Amino acid sequence: MSHAILSRAPARRERCANATDSAQCHQHFATFLLLRVRSSAVVACADHDATVASLAMSPTPTASAYIIAARRSALGRVGGLHRSRRLEELTAPVIAAVLADARLASDSVDEIVIGNASAGGNPARIIALAAGLPETAPALTIDRQCGSGLDAILTAIRTVTAGDAEVILAGGAESLSTAPWRIAKPRSLYQMPHFIGIDAHAETASEEPLAYEASEALARRFRIGRTEQDAFALKSHLKAESARQSRRFVGEIVAIRANAEEARDQSAIGPSLEDIEREQPFLQPDGTLTPANTSLPHDGAAIVVVVSERVWQELGRPRALRLLAGAAQGVAPESEADAPIAAMQRLYARLNGFDRTAVGVVEMSEASAAQALALMRSLAIKEDVLNPDGGAIVRGHPLGASGAVLVVRLFSRLARNGAGAGYGIATQGAIGGLGLAALFEAV
Repeated sequence: MSHAILSRAPARRERCANATDSAQCHQHFATFLLLRVRSSAVVACADHDATVASLAMSPTPTASAYIIAARRSALGRVGGLHRSRRLEELTAPVIAAVLADARLASDSVDEIVIGNASAGGNPARIIALAAGLPETAPALTIDRQCGSGLDAILTAIRTVTAGDAEVILAGGAESLSTAPWRIAKPRSLYQMPHFIGIDAHAETASEEPLAYEASEALARRFRIGRTEQDAFALKSHLKAESARQSRRFVGEIVAIRANAEEARDQSAIGPSLEDIEREQPFLQPDGTLTPANTSLPHDGAAIVVVVSERVWQELGRPRALRLLAGAAQGVAPESEADAPIAAMQRLYARLNGFDRTAVGVVEMSEASAAQALALMRSLAIKEDVLNPDGGAIVRGHPLGASGAVLVVRLFSRLARNGAGAGYGIATQGAIGGLGLAALFEAV
């Protein structure tokens, strides 16, 4: 069903308590105007015929914003499950499912905000039109690289909380299999053009420290060896398999086509310890990071529905997530593996007096097992709290969608399948030394 348009109070005239023709009247009116900025009123000085200001169209900011539905596609290897699907073909079915879950029609959507790191242009608009959203709905694409999806959701929440919209679709989408190729322009007539990799932040590797090098440095600092990293990767596979057996992904993953392959994430490496140990390090000869204990690029989409307090009440106060606090933090590019840890530390610093032990779930799109283990040690996070249904090592890393996948996972754990109140954190690193973290409460 479509929600009603936000009602606005009729315009009314208010007398200025200091009404004169003097400058003091104008000064008083300016102060009075600021105090009235949230009301729907037309204010005029009593000694003047002309209306001096009109605020009749100013919406009242909402008290809170709520995530009332959250869905995602299965994540597929680049060139795998979604190899021929364009970005909008991958995302539109997820939008249809999440709107159905929320019991909202497509014409209820005021705006769409999408995180994406590879397509260029404004893919949010293409996705919106392909999904049948109103042509009048604005579309915004955010590119904070791997943090884009989480950033898009936080942006949507801020917009709704400010009273600028009542229903926003937000999340992330990445189709690396069909993304445009990037080619570096030759600097002279004697050079050949060359391709830039899908996960490259700079034109050449020498201009930006590699993510693998940053994670290797983190592993050395925390004394996390290859054996411990491989063991963590195996446990992540076992967690994910347990979640599948318990049908905890049912209601979360949207099958683009009706077959079993479309309903589960496509892991790049087999789930046995032998498969994991067989992989060779990225950085020879002493590296510890391998394709089996790191997250590899994937295709996928994840979308949530963010609504105002009024819409949430009209829909019967369904189970939802509410943002309590968010934080972004930068670190030195060569230490980018530290960024999600730094973001969580900043988040906790903002939550003065908050009991950290109340957080039942921490969802992290880990770049590597070393990064996840370092997070656990730095912030005293228990193993069963971090990625309880497996992490990005198993399901993959769809760049701009990864942060949105984390929020979908929190929704499943705390709202869809959870009972009672609970707290969860999503934390995401991004290339270039950036980190995001957000604390949500189930209501």
